[in-house]
Amino acid sequence: MKLGIFGLPGSGRTTVFEALTRNISDTANKSENRIGTIRVPDLRVDVLSRMYSPKKTIYAQVEYSLPAMQAHEKKKEQNIWTQIRDCDALIHLIRNFGLEKPTPYQDFMKMDQELVFADLIVTEKRLERIELDKKRGKPVDNEELTLLIECKKHLENETPLRRFPDIAKAPSLRGFAFVSAKPMLVLFNNADEDENMPDAQELASQESCMVIRGKLERELAQMSEEEAKDFLTEFNISASATDRVIEGSYQILGLMSFFTVGEDEVRAWTIRKNTQALDAAEVIHSDIKKGFIRAEVLAYNDLMSAGTYAEARKKGTVRLEGKTYIVQDGDILNFRFNV
Repeated sequence: MKLGIFGLPGSGRTTVFEALTRNISDTANKSENRIGTIRVPDLRVDVLSRMYSPKKTIYAQVEYSLPAMQAHEKKKEQNIWTQIRDCDALIHLIRNFGLEKPTPYQDFMKMDQELVFADLIVTEKRLERIELDKKRGKPVDNEELTLLIECKKHLENETPLRRFPDIAKAPSLRGFAFVSAKPMLVLFNNADEDENMPDAQELASQESCMVIRGKLERELAQMSEEEAKDFLTEFNISASATDRVIEGSYQILGLMSFFTVGEDEVRAWTIRKNTQALDAAEVIHSDIKKGFIRAEVLAYNDLMSAGTYAEARKKGTVRLEGKTYIVQDGDILNFRFNV
């Protein structure tokens, strides 16, 4: 899972990136992209690791990308939004601090329209190419053409494509990686002493929104575990920004985890909700999908109730499921396959 962080100058992008990734640098080159990878905290993985004492424990991971520049800082035709087109989702950071009065809704709209404009350019160029292909007698993908015309209509109305999930997720448009179609988490970057959401009801009703005290969280990221405990209490922080943003990221992307366990490895795997067992098998290895026979399934909570895998089997909570079984969050899976 990869998320791109963007926002207007002065919104605190670098501060928040460093708070989330604990990748602190006073000498980072601002003209280069920065990438930070962190593990997804999961108490279930901790428990399973203690239970199996494996050689390796592998948590799910999240990657945050901080583009070197923003769209308004360069000519639009150069389209630096390409730096976040490969991201699964976006984090839109909005300034809600400082002596100058914050204007969160206006700031949001300014950058959101940059996304829309970037996608409109891509759409118009592709439609022009299709028209040329028609004149040359080349075959045209009518489904792609119809969807692009629909995209153009919405984008010209200054509406981001994420408002239209069926279009945003259409297989025919996947290669375009439209930035306005990506799921978005809006982060209001507040002052140290301010933990409240800004007055932006219209925005909060349309987007997934969250408050972060970026400067404070960056300080927290540099502390030892013992120091951090006192700091969390003093500033009434129930969970770190990293944990809350990861949770918000999972929600906007519709993600969850299943587990594989054993003496060699305990591992969390990230999949989308409503994923079938056959597709979950492919996340581990394409050969498992190819030779899929059955999935042995045990819910995490059932394992906790039984105490051991063997006891859960005796109780009948370990079961065999076929290709179309919908994997549930926290399932412990053992795939039977033959290649």
